[in-house]
Amino acid sequence: MQSHTLLYFVPTPIGNLEDVTIRALRILKEVQCILSEDTRSTSILLKHYDIHTPLQSFHAHNEHHILQSIINRLKQGEVMALVTDAGTPGISDPGFLLARECLRENIKFECLPGPTAFVPALIKSALPADSFVFEGFLPQKKGRLTKLKSLEHERRTMIFYESPHRLLKLLHELQSIMGPDRNASVSRELTKVYEETINGTLLELISLFSEKPVKGEIVVCVEGKRKNNTNHIAH
Repeated sequence: MQSHTLLYFVPTPIGNLEDVTIRALRILKEVQCILSEDTRSTSILLKHYDIHTPLQSFHAHNEHHILQSIINRLKQGEVMALVTDAGTPGISDPGFLLARECLRENIKFECLPGPTAFVPALIKSALPADSFVFEGFLPQKKGRLTKLKSLEHERRTMIFYESPHRLLKLLHELQSIMGPDRNASVSRELTKVYEETINGTLLELISLFSEKPVKGEIVVCVEGKRKNNTNHIAH
């Protein structure tokens, strides 16, 4: 393995541009190329901090086509950073493929600590955070209900990412499998101007969001099944 790092996984803000570390800004300035899931979003961050490092797209639609060329460039000594649309690369995005390939090819890489959406959502849910399971985005169609049913007896807090237009569908699915009294929370627009977290039972959340249109990135936290089979707590 190379003695020096050639690839850095760099977390970027999930909303508020101030949520970036000094080290992350230094790395983004020093590398020769930034691989970006969404170059438009990354450009806003780079412009804000007066960073002029060249960008290259690396996302779910082109990852397999350009992966080998990126590996070849890293082998030749080019130093790169990988950033996602927002948050930490490798979580619910193609970053893990690049990490896996670097490991196979003995290319040294590092991941900086930094922002990720599910941690503040978990804390704001007020659900147990000592042990939890992160499910990310569920399959949209095939395997979706099978996956949810496999979590029916999960005792740890469960965390899901969901799009605004499928939020109500997810809440209904969770209610049908886990019961209307299971406690949960919905967080949206974390760190942004209209940040909001709503806590309640699945039934209460369904009632609320049936009447209230929702926008923004969504994180849903759901309480695990209790040993006594009673999940409701007073609000």
